[in-house]
This record gives sequence, structure tokens and C-alpha cells, in this order.
Amino acid sequence: MLAIFNIVFPVFSLIFLGWACRKRNILSGGAATELNRFVIWLALPALLFDSMSRLSAADFANLRFIAVFALSTALVFLLTAWLRWRERAAAADIIIDSLGSAYANVGFIGIPLCYLAFGHDGLPPSVIAMVMTACLLFAVAIVLLETCLHAQAGLAHTVAKVGRSLLRNPIMIAPVAGIIVAVFGLPVPSGLQQLFKILGGAAGPCALVSLGLFLAQPVQDRQGASVSLLVAFKLLLQPAITAVLAYWLLPLPRLWADAAVLLSAMPIGTGPFMLAELYQREVTAMSRAILVSTTLSLPTIALILAWIAHR
Repeated sequence: MLAIFNIVFPVFSLIFLGWACRKRNILSGGAATELNRFVIWLALPALLFDSMSRLSAADFANLRFIAVFALSTALVFLLTAWLRWRERAAAADIIIDSLGSAYANVGFIGIPLCYLAFGHDGLPPSVIAMVMTACLLFAVAIVLLETCLHAQAGLAHTVAKVGRSLLRNPIMIAPVAGIIVAVFGLPVPSGLQQLFKILGGAAGPCALVSLGLFLAQPVQDRQGASVSLLVAFKLLLQPAITAVLAYWLLPLPRLWADAAVLLSAMPIGTGPFMLAELYQREVTAMSRAILVSTTLSLPTIALILAWIAHR
């Protein structure tokens, strides 16, 4: 528990620093929005490009692991969407809530935890999971959101509008550019690599401080998906589905199966909050779901690690 807390502690600390800065009026009410824009337009694209450009074919050699992680993520996403659709929620809210229930905080918590549990052998599955979450799942959510925004027009007009929006979106462009660099082995000047590394390193801290700033603001509404639903799906349902897939339906090697379950049990990452704030949707519910899931993940992750150790 102490080791897990030491890994999660920086996450809590950055959220608290943002909260304290807003409460003491060190940062203004608009700082959360501006920090979020910095992450969306500069820091996160740099991180995605840098991550994708360093990948090799060997990083994606375990297709069964990719299938297990993708299936569990997709099932949780679709089940949340179905429940929110039955509640007659707005389409954009359905997408962001579904993203929240399936978006694991692999980068900040998952990678160090995998290293703690499995050593260097735990890094390949955690890197693959991070790319699938931060790139693929994030991209799917953006495509769906942009489609919803332009759904009023005809099909051809909608496709054209969505296409133009995606082509102007740095979060979509950056990973594609990184894949091109990795596949063709294109050289990236060292100065440019350093720039991407510095910018990318700011993505996580700024997103967490932005989350803390928002949590310090007065609650304006309490509508939206139940925080308990998102937290339960993320911390309990997703690892349960992953375990069934990884151990029985699509059995993986022991370490990869254990890593898949552990990574799927991570709390909600900051990605859904960033999109909720960017598209002006249910920011209140999502910000609290992230905080609650991060807090409750301490005992749930400890139990999963204990279960893995005694299997």
C-alpha cells in the first residue's frame, strides 16, 4: 500500500496544488481553461508524437494482448454508452462519460506500477496500453464528438466538416506523424526531439493542476452521469472483463495477462476531463469521478496486486 501511495502521491499533490492556488486566488478562474488549452494544443500533441515516433514493430508484436485490452475497453465504453442512452443523455455527454469509464491512467500510474510489480518486463505491455488509451481511444472519442457536433447537416457536409476539424486537430495529427516517422525510420533532429520531450513532459502536470483548479470552483450543476457508475465501471468492471479475456477466453502468457488486468484497473485519467472542458460538457461530474477513482484505486489496486502475487 505504501509503494502504491508513493506512486499515486504526485497525482494527488498536483491536483491539490491547483486547488490551493485557486482557493488562495494565486491563479484566476480562467486558469483551468487556459492550462487545458495549453495541454490540448501544445503539450499533449508533443507527448503523443514523441511516444509514437519511438515505437518499433516489436512493441506491437503481441497482438493477443492488444485484442484483450481493446476488447475490455470497448465493452466498458459501449455498456456505459448504452446506459447513458437509456437515460436520454445528450450524445456528446454519452461519449465523454463512456470515455471516462474506459480511460485508464496508464501514463502517470500504470507504467510505474507495472515496473514496480514486474520489473523491466512490465514496460512493454504498459507502453502499448498507454498508446492505445492516449492515442487510439482518445482519437475515437474526438471523431465521435466532432461527428455529433456536425450531425445536423447532410451526410456529405458532415463528413467534410468532420474531416476538416480532424485535420486541424493537433491531437489527431501528432500521433499519425509519429507513426510515419517510426515506420519509415525518419530522423528527427536532436533539438526537435528535446523540444517535444520538454513540451510533452508538461502535459500530465498541467492537466492535473487544471483539474485541481476546476475542483476549487463552486459547483454550478449536478447533472450528468453518476460519479459512482463511472468509478465502479473503471475500477471494478473493466479489470473483471479483462481478467476473463486474459486468463480464459484469449489466454495470454502469465506476465502479460497479469499486466493487462493491473493496467485495466487504473483510475480514470485526465483525458476525459480535458475533452469535457474543451467541449464544455459535464466537467463537474468528470472532475469528481477522476478524483474519487484515484482515491479509491489505492485499495483496489492493492487487492489486485495481492491476488496476482498469490495466484
